[in-house]
Amino acid sequence: MPETVALDPVDLRILRLLQNDARTTYRDLAAQVGVAPSTCLDRVARLRRSGVILGHELRLDPTKLGRGLEALLSVQLRPHRRELVGPFVERIRALPESRALFHLAGPDDYLVHVAVAGTADLQRLVLDEFTSRREVARVETRLIFQQWSCGPLLPPARDGSAAP
Repeated sequence: MPETVALDPVDLRILRLLQNDARTTYRDLAAQVGVAPSTCLDRVARLRRSGVILGHELRLDPTKLGRGLEALLSVQLRPHRRELVGPFVERIRALPESRALFHLAGPDDYLVHVAVAGTADLQRLVLDEFTSRREVARVETRLIFQQWSCGPLLPPARDGSAAP
């Protein structure tokens, strides 16, 4: 189990603010949490070094990039062995259509979120990149009609409540 990092109330406020707007300047962030900008900079650097802050992401609209059809592919490997997992994961992560890859427990081994231009591209992807692989036993495709972001992952409050 990964080790947790001790976070004080100032760290938690910094994380909550950065989750909502990662482009907030250190000066504005420091003013909002009530510390000096240099202190804020040091705290953010410590949160990065400790692995609490993993990075910054740029989110793109797949529709505006010509990939208006998104799907979830449930994949079952035959057999589900370590020597097959590594190459499979590397190949799927390298596909330009892949948006996310999840290794699962249960009847399916993987869930792959993909974005393609249309149904012909989805069919090509499933047939050429998934079912053509010897280790893939089954693929089920589910189209995504709409999706919503569910907000940032807020660290739990010290008292166990969900309050910010």
